[in-house]
Amino acid sequence: MSTPSPKGRLTRDEVAHLAHLSRLACSDEELELFAGQLAAVLDAVAQVGKADVADVAPTTHAVPMTNVMRPDVARPSLPRDAVLAGAPAAEDDRFRVPRILGEEA
Repeated sequence: MSTPSPKGRLTRDEVAHLAHLSRLACSDEELELFAGQLAAVLDAVAQVGKADVADVAPTTHAVPMTNVMRPDVARPSLPRDAVLAGAPAAEDDRFRVPRILGEEA
């Protein structure tokens, strides 16, 4: 891989290498386009990296969160006949689905 170019600008060869690693087939025009787009992303990330966050506590959410889970309470569900009436196929009071992966019946 080539030496990184200045100011966060990716070269066409670097983008081609990333495309190869990602198993993406790209035309020369796409490589040039993606180089510019990736440079814009890297510039934006660099701007975020300049933010003074020394006094900011780590967080997992943008707003304070409390228990967002509802109580686990048993409730009546839909009647089986009503549910199976909307199924594409039913058999023996169950959804009928196609067999997969050569499973035995």
